[in-house]
Amino acid sequence: MRALTVSKLSDDLSGVALQDVPEPKRRPGQLLVRVRAASLNHPDLLMTRGAYQLKPPLPFMLGMEMAGEVVACGPESGFAPGDRVAAGTQLGAFADLVAVDANAARPIPPGMDDATAASLGAAYVTAHVALVRLGRMRAGEWVLVHGATGGVGLAALDLARALGARVIATSRSPDKLTLVEREYRPDAILPAPGFREAVKELTGGGADLVFDPVGGDVFDESTRCIAFGGCLLVVGFTSGRIATVPTNIPLIKGFAVVGVRAGEYGRRFPTRGAENLDAVWSLAAAGRIRPRVHATYALADWRDAFEAMAGAGHVGKLVLMP
Repeated sequence: MRALTVSKLSDDLSGVALQDVPEPKRRPGQLLVRVRAASLNHPDLLMTRGAYQLKPPLPFMLGMEMAGEVVACGPESGFAPGDRVAAGTQLGAFADLVAVDANAARPIPPGMDDATAASLGAAYVTAHVALVRLGRMRAGEWVLVHGATGGVGLAALDLARALGARVIATSRSPDKLTLVEREYRPDAILPAPGFREAVKELTGGGADLVFDPVGGDVFDESTRCIAFGGCLLVVGFTSGRIATVPTNIPLIKGFAVVGVRAGEYGRRFPTRGAENLDAVWSLAAAGRIRPRVHATYALADWRDAFEAMAGAGHVGKLVLMP
């Protein structure tokens, strides 16, 4: 079968290639799934450079989440051959076949296409862990979402709105923000950086929660417009700069800085991890949240998808279709 494999770490994708590899062996408790769609995430790009916290030994196969059709499974799995499922994989989803743990898979709701199903898990579970588990978000609170035109930022905006929060969405791109405003209806849109005074005015003092996958200057400015007792959720550093904060600022303003690693959260607390997945898929099945698929690419055109991810010109998710 074909799989997108990293044999050398590099900044220019020169160590990445679509190769023929042996088909995966299904272990007890796993499903063998024919991949129909696999969602590209920013960590996939970072892993080709060795710049992500997960550093698998070389060579390794890329791809963190997918949707497809069950080919083989055990009777204890709760699934049957032919079932449509979506699952997180951490590695190996950019391939024709993948073996996934049955307890990590969820049935795809009727009417949901493969590309959308493949785009739901990582982004929305990250948003759920950040906002619900760690941020303890309540209906009516003000949530400031940075990078709201990217996959995980848009998921946070969508989820927060579905759960009754008031959302301010920011981005460096006015055109992309206008599209997000039209399709997802945040309470306000603002440029980033340059949002500080507008956030304080809109919220009457500061945002209760800040969802920040951007870091850098955006993080710095967020510390100046968060409410007393608020929570600044560190999700990533797509700006390229890992920010630091003088400890007198959270001391004086009484806010918390909390790191978000949704996958690690699920591994450390498996029962809660399953509950997070169930919550996200229940909202999706009810039509209350909806991932936005910006573009799909054939698996053979993987380089175009990765270059689009690096260029950050998309709104929502990029998906590979084997």
